[in-house]
Amino acid sequence: MSVASRTIYFKNNVGCLWEEPEGYLRLDYYPSQREEAQFRALLTHVRQAMKRHGWGRLLINQQQMSALTPAEESWMVNEWLPQAVLEDGYRYGAVIVAHDVFARLAMTGLVMTSRKLGHTYRNFEHEKEAITWLLAQ
Repeated sequence: MSVASRTIYFKNNVGCLWEEPEGYLRLDYYPSQREEAQFRALLTHVRQAMKRHGWGRLLINQQQMSALTPAEESWMVNEWLPQAVLEDGYRYGAVIVAHDVFARLAMTGLVMTSRKLGHTYRNFEHEKEAITWLLAQ
């Protein structure tokens, strides 16, 4: 009997999106400056993967992520997140928080918007706790 393993769904200079065998997606951000088009492409693939699999759970590893630009934050809050929740079934986000304090602060707007949409984000310092919580949802 073979053990299922994770597979890469999409990868670019901003990060990597994984399909996890336990039935959730994993998004790892890379430590670099982002081009907005690449950032949007990565997150568009997150939505496509959610819709394709019918999965509403996402593990978001932001540990190496730099702060969002105002344009990135605005797009996520006003377009991406509402569409992901209302159209693609995004329900739970387990965030392994960034080391960069400004990246952590940028998540505040997303968290406030997500609550209005019936979506739940929860922050974690460690991956193990984040996965345990996500799998319980």
